[in-house]
Amino acid sequence: MTGWFSPGLLLRLLWRVVLSDLFGQYADRRLIVAALDAASQDELVERANQFLPGKDNEQLCSLDPDEDGAVWVDFVADLGDGFDATYAVASLLAQERLSVSGEELKRGQILVMGGDEVYPRAAPETYQRQLRDPYDWAFPDPNPGLLKGPPVYAVPGNHDWYDGLVLFLALFCRKDHMHLGGWRTHQRRSYFAVQLTEQWWLWAIDAQLADDIDQPQKEYFLEIAKAVPDNAKIILCGPEPGWLYTGKAGNKALSVMSYVGWIALKQKRGITIPLVLSGDTHHYSRYVADDGNTQFVTSGGGGAFLHPTHQVASSVDLDRVVDGYSWLNGKIKNLTLGADQGREAVYPSKAESLSMLRGNFAFVWYNPAFAAVLGAVYWFISLAGTIVPNDIYYLAPLVLIFGFWGYTKNQEGEGPKTRLVSAANGLIHAVGAAVTIGFVAWFNARYIDLSAWPRTFFLLQAAEMILVGGVIAGSLFGAYLYLTSRWLNMNHNDAFSSMRRNSHRHFLRLRIKDEKVTVFPIGLTTIPKRKDWRINEQKLGTPPSAYVPVSPLKPELIEKPFSVL
Repeated sequence: MTGWFSPGLLLRLLWRVVLSDLFGQYADRRLIVAALDAASQDELVERANQFLPGKDNEQLCSLDPDEDGAVWVDFVADLGDGFDATYAVASLLAQERLSVSGEELKRGQILVMGGDEVYPRAAPETYQRQLRDPYDWAFPDPNPGLLKGPPVYAVPGNHDWYDGLVLFLALFCRKDHMHLGGWRTHQRRSYFAVQLTEQWWLWAIDAQLADDIDQPQKEYFLEIAKAVPDNAKIILCGPEPGWLYTGKAGNKALSVMSYVGWIALKQKRGITIPLVLSGDTHHYSRYVADDGNTQFVTSGGGGAFLHPTHQVASSVDLDRVVDGYSWLNGKIKNLTLGADQGREAVYPSKAESLSMLRGNFAFVWYNPAFAAVLGAVYWFISLAGTIVPNDIYYLAPLVLIFGFWGYTKNQEGEGPKTRLVSAANGLIHAVGAAVTIGFVAWFNARYIDLSAWPRTFFLLQAAEMILVGGVIAGSLFGAYLYLTSRWLNMNHNDAFSSMRRNSHRHFLRLRIKDEKVTVFPIGLTTIPKRKDWRINEQKLGTPPSAYVPVSPLKPELIEKPFSVL
């Protein structure tokens, strides 16, 4: 899996973020694609309902109800971080039927990918290795020469945007329909609407990197809304679970989703949005709205490193008047964390999340290169101390404090807590640097004959400082991540990306029948390691995947199925 604290990767990502943010402002490809797509309103609507039974769509896999009158939809997000987890989830998605906790569940007739199809950056090799290969091998294409196959639609996440959305558009929005294994792409833009049944629709939003809806996207959903019948029901998908980010200053993810939802509600009578889905956060959590029906579900378990759940709030205020918006103009004001037989609707459990968090005390083991960089900072401080020995006692803490303030501000936003934590962190590392310098000086004076190292002593001291300082600084940084995530509700992303936990994968399987959608949250706690996969010589499974694990995968329901009307 991706080593998120690799210094080289951090520098490349920083450069990508700067470039994508710059070009996102001045060359938003959503505008270009919309300008090139000169479809009329009738054509846009025809694309949205092309899979309905009875249409002139013999070349397509139509959404025909099964023998029980149900249509099936799969939702997976945050999937392209590496082979093992991504392929394990893809293998489950590909099977025609899954037996899960006593339920027989059919493969989705349409697959929706909820964002971040690759990590850490959008590049041809990452899309190939971390998305196309796993899904091609999980669902070998039975008809390479035909368009017919289950459709796949995708929402771009922030990592898909790091190249300006170039590769995402080339793969998912192409006219000649990419074959992703047995699945087929059909979308023409990075946002879309699909009519699933006569009554149920799915709308998916592209909010770019700045939580922004461009004008053509507004106009697109307005045209679609005109075709949605009265009393229809919409499943709304967004690239970020804004309800989890209401505490982040300046985050507009919730406002963006609410805005698009309101386009539908103000256009026709009786339209409701009873199910809101997102990925981006790599755990499962479910909230129930105060109307008793609407569910807000985060499901980012398609293959990326695991995110914690211990910080998930028991309730969320959606009436954000102080921030200038509310959910659908105040239709829902509060969310409560769901529960199943007394267990909170999160995966992994909060107790498991806290137990995993302690892995940050082994930060140096997980991230030796980053620890070495911190050790190098200690070494530079020691060098500065030889030049300005009297000033180093206040210069070093100031430099460290401002350095950690910049880091924490970028992660958590500005505020008194950020400043206080940064000051404490800087002072602690200043003490850590002093301890390292003192220990190395004592060790050299006691055990090393400096006269024997007249020309190489500088390099020897650098190696000692980086090694010893790396262990001390890396351990302090790991303790900082643990303490702030455990007690201060901060740094949850970095506290888990540092460990690259490869467990608790999941996706959603939706069963639509008449007015009701039943959601089956499917979890896979244990992921086979690379050595545990073998060639599927016996052609096990339907369809037979290219590789199968030595021990069969054991999917289970995260919680009992829940329904919305």
